[in-house]
Amino acid sequence: MKHRIVVLGAGYAGANTAGRLAKRLHRDDIEITLVNGDPEFVERVRMHQLACGQDLQPRPLRDLYAGTGVQVRTARVTAVDVEGKTVDLGGETLVYDTLVYALGSASADHGVPGVAEHAYNVAGKQAALRLRARLSEVKPGGTVLIVGGGLTGIEAATEIAEAHPDLEVAIAARGRVGGWLSDKAQRHLRGALDRLGIMVHDHADITRVEADGVVTGTGSTIRAQVTVWTAGFTVHPIAAATTLEVSETGRIVVDAGMRSVSHPDVYAVGDAALAEGAGGKPLRMSCASANPMAWLAADVIAARLTGRKVPETTIGYSLQCISLGRRDGIVQRVTPDDQVTSTVFTGRTAARIKEMICASAAWSVSHPTMMLPSRRRHLAVTGAVETRPLKRS
Repeated sequence: MKHRIVVLGAGYAGANTAGRLAKRLHRDDIEITLVNGDPEFVERVRMHQLACGQDLQPRPLRDLYAGTGVQVRTARVTAVDVEGKTVDLGGETLVYDTLVYALGSASADHGVPGVAEHAYNVAGKQAALRLRARLSEVKPGGTVLIVGGGLTGIEAATEIAEAHPDLEVAIAARGRVGGWLSDKAQRHLRGALDRLGIMVHDHADITRVEADGVVTGTGSTIRAQVTVWTAGFTVHPIAAATTLEVSETGRIVVDAGMRSVSHPDVYAVGDAALAEGAGGKPLRMSCASANPMAWLAADVIAARLTGRKVPETTIGYSLQCISLGRRDGIVQRVTPDDQVTSTVFTGRTAARIKEMICASAAWSVSHPTMMLPSRRRHLAVTGAVETRPLKRS
């Protein structure tokens, strides 16, 4: 009987894991099933572009994995039974021997009233298209407010301001917009925000979202016809409803090899996993984390199943990339544990670097079995899973 590997989610993490496993393992010994709610791979790092009217290249998953041995299932995951080793797809059940959980994250409202009713977001394709339609309805002089001063908020604000120069765009943050960046990067960011005419509301704690704007912690209001909420992400509640060990935020706790610390036949990658990176710090939710987590998980699974040495590595960072519209950007050099350094690239050079990184990430998904050793190894013992967990870094 073949060893059944089920991968839940085809974002950057899940898609790369499935492709790398197909390259590493012999298809006579395994069945790989990739389950995703959307029939296409979605470039999540480009959702602010989609929201601003740019059409993205369609990437149907069945086409991407044709000939790889990966079976693509378009379905919504409704439940996971980690004791019975089954996945519920809304009436249909999949059985697995090894599960890779990569269901990702969605926009988090943090309990702020009115977000669900009145705010838009760019956390996924349908949300971005909804915002796109709304922006097309706003008349010249209309107001758009982005709540959140992190990477997503900055990219959304600058993209909207550049694509819709006839609108009044503002950004509000609990702290300082881009406050974690180096001094040079912050100066460039402020210059870009000024150039694009974006009003900045630093130290604005938003306590309520209304149909015509937001209310701050001081009781003041910021008027906006469109409010875009980018103040954080939350994971899907499915994992927390199982007996998997999860964090307070519902992320699956994994060891240094992306393996669940409570269930040795379950691996988690991407936003859904709580994994330690360089310096013992949790890896942040990002594409920069998802890809190396996927590569490591696939290599660890393949090594265990084929009886080879399990790789041990620590995931670290090198860059933080921010687009400021299509022709400007910031590429901030960081230490492996994600601390900013004084090295920064800005302007068109940074925009080109960011675009190259985004394009290469999509290319790796679009060519799932390319650029890896071509030998597909047989399982040492079909169906076997070595149970000794890796120590955390």
